[in-house]
Amino acid sequence: MKKGSVVNQPDKLSSYFKAEWSILAAVTVTGIIYNIGLLAGPWFEGQLAQCLFDIFGRKKGFSDMLHLVIVYVAVIAVVQFARYLKRFYVRRFGNHINRNMKQILYGTLIHHSKTELESENIGNIITKAISDVDACSEGMRKFTTEVFDTGIALASYILLLFTYDWRLSMISLIFPPISYYIAERLKVVVQRSGAAAQESRGCLNSATLDRVSNALTYRVFGCEAQRNYSYEEHLKDYEKSAVKANIWVAAIPPLYQMISMFSILFIIYFGSRNVLGNGWTSWNIAAFTTYISCFTKLSVKSSKAAKLFNAVQKAEVSWKRIKPLMKNVAEEEDTCSVAPDTLEVQDLEVSYLENEPIFSGLSFTSKPGEIIGVTGPVACGKTTLGQAFLCERPYHGSIRFGKRELSKLSDVQRSETVGYLGHNPELLSETIRNNILLGKNTDIQPFLKAVCIEEEISKMPDGIDTLIGNGGIRLSGGQQARIGLARTLAHPRPLLILDDPFSALDKHTELEIFQHLQELAKNSIVILISHRLYLFPQMDKIIWMENGRTSVGTHKELMNRCSAYADLYHLQEGGVEHEQ
Repeated sequence: MKKGSVVNQPDKLSSYFKAEWSILAAVTVTGIIYNIGLLAGPWFEGQLAQCLFDIFGRKKGFSDMLHLVIVYVAVIAVVQFARYLKRFYVRRFGNHINRNMKQILYGTLIHHSKTELESENIGNIITKAISDVDACSEGMRKFTTEVFDTGIALASYILLLFTYDWRLSMISLIFPPISYYIAERLKVVVQRSGAAAQESRGCLNSATLDRVSNALTYRVFGCEAQRNYSYEEHLKDYEKSAVKANIWVAAIPPLYQMISMFSILFIIYFGSRNVLGNGWTSWNIAAFTTYISCFTKLSVKSSKAAKLFNAVQKAEVSWKRIKPLMKNVAEEEDTCSVAPDTLEVQDLEVSYLENEPIFSGLSFTSKPGEIIGVTGPVACGKTTLGQAFLCERPYHGSIRFGKRELSKLSDVQRSETVGYLGHNPELLSETIRNNILLGKNTDIQPFLKAVCIEEEISKMPDGIDTLIGNGGIRLSGGQQARIGLARTLAHPRPLLILDDPFSALDKHTELEIFQHLQELAKNSIVILISHRLYLFPQMDKIIWMENGRTSVGTHKELMNRCSAYADLYHLQEGGVEHEQ
C-alpha cells in the first residue's frame, strides 16, 4: 500500500497540516497572488466605467478603452491561473488528508481484537471509516481554501475600501460581523444535528448490511415485509436527521449575505454625495463604481465566511467521533518463522468482560507433532478456548509457547506463532488460488490434495483461478471449509487452532483429510475442536469441557474417568452424530 505523509500525532488536527507543509506552501504562494489579484477586478471595473463616461464626453477614444480591456484581460488571466494552481494544491491537500486519516484509522481497526470490534455497531464503524473521515477532511479542505478565498480576500477588500473613504467604510462594515455572530450562535445546533445525522447514518448502514447478509433467511421465514418496514423506518429517520443537519448549512447563507448587503443603502447615499462633491471626500465615477463593486464582493465573501463556520462546526462532529481511533500503531516487524516448541497451559481461565468465567483451571502441555482434540456440549467454551490462543479473548493464567507468554508477544510475533481456522473461514471475494496462497509463491496442488478438493476444482471453468464471490458464496459449505483449511495448511505455524474444520464433511473425506493433516502438521501442535468424536481415539490428548470445568487426558483415560465423554462417544459410535 502506498503510504502517505508521516503524521506524528494523528489525534491532533495540527499534525495533518504539518505533514503537508510543502503543499500548503504552494497553496500560500498561489493563494496570495490570487486574492491580492482580486483587487484588480473592482479597480478595472471602475476605470472602465470612467473611460466609458469620458468617451461619451469626447475626452477619450475607442483605443483607450481597447488598451484598458487588453490589460484587464491579461491581469485576470494571471489571477485565474493562480486560482487554478491554488485549487489544484488545495484539492491535493484534501486528498492527502483523507488518505492519511483512512490509513491511520484502518491501521487502528485491524489491530483491534474481534471482541472490541463486535462491541461497536458495524454500521457506525463503516460510517466512521468512510463518511466521518470524508466530512472531516472536507472541512479541513474548506478551511484551507477559505483562509485565502475569504480571509485574505476580506482583508484586501477592507483595505481597499478604507483607501477610498474611511468614514463610509466604518459605517459599511458594521453589518457583516453580525452574520459571523449568528453563525457562531448556531454552533451548538449545527453540531447537535450533525451528530444525530451521523448516528442515524450508522444505523442505516447496519440495517443495510443486515438486509443483504440475511436476505435468504428473511425470505425463507417470510419476514421480508417486516424487515422492509423496519428498513423504511431507518430510511425515514436518516432522511429527517440529514435534512435537519443540512438545513442550517444550506439555507442560512442567503440570510448572511442579506445582512451583509444591508450596508449598500449607506454606500449609495454617502457615495453619491462624494461624487457630487459635498461628501466626506471627492469621488469620480470610477471611484464610486470601484467602491460598490468592492463592497459587493466583500459581502459575498462575508456570507461564505459565516457558511464556513458552520461547515467547520459540522466537521468537528465527525472529528470527535473518529478521534479515539486516530492512533499510530507500532511499525510492523519483519516477519520470521518461529521454530516448533513446547506449549504449556497453566490454570487457564477465560470470561466475557465482567461475567463469570466460561471455564477455568485448564492445564496441559504439548510438544510438536501432537494433535489435541477439544470437545464438549454446546456453549461450553470450545470456540472461546481457541480464540484465547489468539489473545482475542482476555484470559487469566498462562499460555506459554517456548517459554514466552502469548499475550506478551507483538501482533506480528503472535501471527507467526499461531495459525487459526474458525467456524467461518472468512473467504475473500477472490480466486481460489489467492484465497489459499494469499500472495505466497508456492505450489498450490499439495494443499488442494490434502483437503480432497483438487478434483472438484479441476472441473470448475477456470480451475484454481475461479472467482468464488463474497465469502465464497459460489461454493458449497463443504468446499468453503476445505478452502479455509487449505489456506491454513499453506501457511504453517508451530501452533494450529482448527475450530470444527470437518463439520460439513462426510466421514470418509474427514478421515482422509485427517491423515493428510497428520503428515503436513507433523512439526506443529494442532488443537482440533470438534463435536464429532470418532477420530478422537487417534489423537494424543483430549480436552473435555463441561459446566465451566475441564478434564485432560488420552481418549482411553477419559473413557474410564469421564462418563459424559464416554456416553457421547458411545452415542456417536452407535450411529448418531451431534452436529454443531
